[in-house]
Amino acid sequence: MQENSTKDRKRISIGRRVYCFIAVVVFVATFGASMIAYKVHIGQIDTYYKNLSLNTAINFASFVDGDYLNSLCKAISTEEYNNLRDTAEETDNEDMIRDYLIAQGLWDQYDSTRSFLIQYLRNMKDIKYLYIMRLGESISDEDIYLIDDDDNPLYITGTKEADNLGLDGPTGIVPPSISNTDWGWLCSAYAPVYDSKGSLVCHVGCDISMDEVMASRTKALLLDVLGSAVFTLLVTLIAIHYTKHTVIKPLNKITAGLGHFSPSPDVDYEKAGVIDINLRNNDEISDIYHAIQSNQKRIVDYIKDIVVIQKEKEIAENETKLKEKEIGEISKDAYLDALTHVGSKIAYSKKIAEMNENINPGAAFAVIMVDVNFLKTINDNHGHAAGDTYLSGCCNIVCDIFKHSPVYRVGGDEFLVILTGSDYRNRHERIRQLQDAFDKSYNQTDVDPWLRYSAAFGMAEFSSDDDNVESVCDRADKEMYREKARFKQSLGIDPETR
Repeated sequence: MQENSTKDRKRISIGRRVYCFIAVVVFVATFGASMIAYKVHIGQIDTYYKNLSLNTAINFASFVDGDYLNSLCKAISTEEYNNLRDTAEETDNEDMIRDYLIAQGLWDQYDSTRSFLIQYLRNMKDIKYLYIMRLGESISDEDIYLIDDDDNPLYITGTKEADNLGLDGPTGIVPPSISNTDWGWLCSAYAPVYDSKGSLVCHVGCDISMDEVMASRTKALLLDVLGSAVFTLLVTLIAIHYTKHTVIKPLNKITAGLGHFSPSPDVDYEKAGVIDINLRNNDEISDIYHAIQSNQKRIVDYIKDIVVIQKEKEIAENETKLKEKEIGEISKDAYLDALTHVGSKIAYSKKIAEMNENINPGAAFAVIMVDVNFLKTINDNHGHAAGDTYLSGCCNIVCDIFKHSPVYRVGGDEFLVILTGSDYRNRHERIRQLQDAFDKSYNQTDVDPWLRYSAAFGMAEFSSDDDNVESVCDRADKEMYREKARFKQSLGIDPETR
């Protein structure tokens, strides 16, 4: 089911995935960097205009007379003035306001304060509105304009409007804010005005137009998006061109070359289709190519070697049969085993007798019992010739590992090794090498069964508790049978199977 699901899944090439990944990463990185720069930039601009509006309000507030403005607040808070102001607004008559303030003795300072405000406003080109107003004492109270510029009539004084700042009660400096109002985008700040007693009287309001700034921000944002897209397109095209020539094309060549590989015993590298392409770069792809090429060559050589080995084995088997016929019955009594050419049972018995005569508690030697696995199976399924080859091969592995120790064939499929000298000193390493050699041979699933050598073995060392060599051999034999049982159980085979 999983294999069918994989086949049904739409194939997406590495190249396409790499190109998409590059495009996404470049766009995200570019757009992200642009947005960070954009945010930093607008933050700096906002800070500039907020500081400008607040500093302007604070500066102008320092020039006005708080005591006078307190008197003005009281004068225009009366019902008489409110009725007068309503009439002046309905008739568009500013003289009514002027006459009232003159009558109250407030006009001269009102006029001078208003003139100073107008002159200050004209000198500050970035300021759109500058005015004096009394903020409501609570959110529900209305704000009252006290003095404004000459773009507004005199009856603006005393005009009330709903509280737009959301302030609950008198406050000092109102932090600058940027908002979209009925008069457009404004950056507004309010500075307090105090009388001589330190009481809060009113606030100087300063508004800076942000319409052009906001329009330029929208344009800049669009340009950032467009620039990110264009930059991503350019970088992606360059990356596609580079990746195609350095990664995709070499991989496609390697893939195509692998499809042509078809080794056989009678062909050389070229005819076997060993991959051979020209790569310009010395990189990881080049390493993969050379590793594949090297493995393909080894496969071709291995197939040829197998054929040669098989022929040599046939020749060796024929020679062995001839020698066996020549030796005849004499080989049975000789000290060498006729098949494996290691020590015979007679030689083993003589060696044991000699060792028992000279044995002492300080003797240093070990015994390894080797029992060949599956010999009966090989004989039954493939014949005794194959069984002999199998037995000889197992014996050869033992002899190759223990070059400096005598090896004896003590049974049909059993061998015994007496470790002395360097083999004894390095016995644990030799045992590991023997296990590795048999594992490697047995794991060759592409050769004939009688060439997959396997054996169980056990080692025992002479100790002061041993009276003779036979006791050491008995312990080695028991260890060997335990190993044999473990091996067959690991394969799910009956331990009694020979």
